[in-house]
Amino acid sequence: MSERSQFRLLGERRFAPFFGVQFLGALNDNVFKQALVILLAFQTASFTSLRSDTLQNLAQALFVLPFFLFSATAGQFADKYEKSRLITVTVAIELGVMALGAAGFFLKSLELLLLALFLGGVQSTLFGPVKYAILPQALHETELVGGNGLVETGTSVAILVGMMLGGWLIIQPGWGVSGVVIVTLAVSALGIALSRLIPKAPAADPGLAIDWNPVTATWRNLRFATHNRTVFLSILGVSWFWFVGSMFVTQFPNLTKNVLGATESVVTLLLIVFSVGIGIGSLLCERLSGHKVEIGLVPFGSIGITLFGVDLFLASTGQVPAPVGALDFARDPAHWRLLADLALIGVFGGFYIVPLYALIQSRSDPLHRSRIIAANNILNAVFMVCAALIAIGLFQAGLTIPQLILVTALFNAAVALYIYTLVPEFLMRFMVWILIHSVYRLQKSGLERIPEEGPAVLVCNHVSYVDALVISAACRRPIRWVMDHRIYALPLLNFFFRTVRAIPIAPAKEDPAALERAYDGVAQALADGELVGLFPEGRLTPDGEMGVFRGGILRILERTPVAVIPMALSGLWQSLFARNRDKLAHIGQLFPKVGLTVGAPLGPQQASPEALQAMVRALRGDWR
Repeated sequence: MSERSQFRLLGERRFAPFFGVQFLGALNDNVFKQALVILLAFQTASFTSLRSDTLQNLAQALFVLPFFLFSATAGQFADKYEKSRLITVTVAIELGVMALGAAGFFLKSLELLLLALFLGGVQSTLFGPVKYAILPQALHETELVGGNGLVETGTSVAILVGMMLGGWLIIQPGWGVSGVVIVTLAVSALGIALSRLIPKAPAADPGLAIDWNPVTATWRNLRFATHNRTVFLSILGVSWFWFVGSMFVTQFPNLTKNVLGATESVVTLLLIVFSVGIGIGSLLCERLSGHKVEIGLVPFGSIGITLFGVDLFLASTGQVPAPVGALDFARDPAHWRLLADLALIGVFGGFYIVPLYALIQSRSDPLHRSRIIAANNILNAVFMVCAALIAIGLFQAGLTIPQLILVTALFNAAVALYIYTLVPEFLMRFMVWILIHSVYRLQKSGLERIPEEGPAVLVCNHVSYVDALVISAACRRPIRWVMDHRIYALPLLNFFFRTVRAIPIAPAKEDPAALERAYDGVAQALADGELVGLFPEGRLTPDGEMGVFRGGILRILERTPVAVIPMALSGLWQSLFARNRDKLAHIGQLFPKVGLTVGAPLGPQQASPEALQAMVRALRGDWR
């Protein structure tokens, strides 16, 4: 469970060539799309009589429609065939699509350009399941958040560079179209060469019979996705993110032209700021999550998207149209609030999306993982097409672009609250994350001694009401806590304890039946390969010192002999959650430091209450 930097993956063959291919693919998509979008936004009359607003959203719908139509087949391909070869095939298809787009640009044919856009969506549909399903095969679970963060950041940077390059090329007088064509064809060729360096990734289900019927295949993939409720609701969360992102990004050209009154280069500036924000948020996820899949960041991300989305509405309605370029726009303090809102929406979007992708990858059945990711892409497409259709409808109803942004931000708050009521685990992890990152500064030592899989019992001194939350925040694996039934029933904390499936225990003299149920629950959890945590003192310390460890651990180990891992908490005696009579004297201390130290595991034969108490005392030291 080493915690090395995610950037080391960029120097390893198991990740670097794949990262390069997906980076080049995203770059190429956005060079082409940005060139087309700006062409349609600012030269609409030379192509069609349709309104610019309608044409922009039509183009967006055409690109995402293939995700709905062909994702089920793509997911089957990714589960049936070796993935590095599939990646090479999809990049080769991209080369053909770019050649068709070149013809559309030279002939000024809207039909060919929209066909190339649609086929580009088909190519992206084929690449999607392979892109996300190959990561769990190439990376360790502790690297998933970092790997996904790099992929999302790389995609954001590629979008940024692609938007800049495509936007700059297409406005060059005389040779702009030729420049777009040469760049897109060259990048596709480079991607094909790089794809040959990706290590083999064996097929998950080579005997799979392909169902070519998109309707039945789509239905089957969606059923795979619903087998794990948390995974399915995470997929819905991802799809909602793409709905919100599509609503915002698709409006940038006309926001620039019709609201801000600025030139084409400001469209690129807005996309750069938004993409940089997503990249920063994605990279920060690994550090903020402690190298584990930390879904507590998801509510944090959704809150930020809503807050800064509302402020983006306020900032954009206060803008005075000024026909300026990107540099002058960025230099003007009157525009800084709008740019800051876009950047922060991107940052919080990174916090939101990276943990969800990592959760889907880590908790999906490996045999069906590609098809589950394909189901995710199908729902993403449905949500994005709906976003385009809803945007067209709201424009027809008379809404302005700033009003559309406000409606989207408010919808985001409502949908996020609904999803979190369906999956309390998200809110629980958010509470834990806030506790550790906004209330305390947690120092961790020896966490690598906690096994990455298999059963074990964790024992720790009991200092405060939030001990279980602090330890759960530090540990990558879920812990089944055994705790006093009175603490289990405390308001607010009971939500956490129920969500993590804590095991309430009562003394034999109070409720013998509850005591037996608790021991049965512990035995079943260990038999299922889970971690079980308990506080052998049986009560909170009344004076900051450790009490006597009781003998319940012996009964647990007699029934299920497993390793026992001693841990010690320090610094919580001064917290408001302890029984310290002088705790109010420390109320002015901002972000107090607390410590968690994990000791070497003991075998079941050596794990007596006395031995464990001595080890925990030594781990804690004098720091209470």
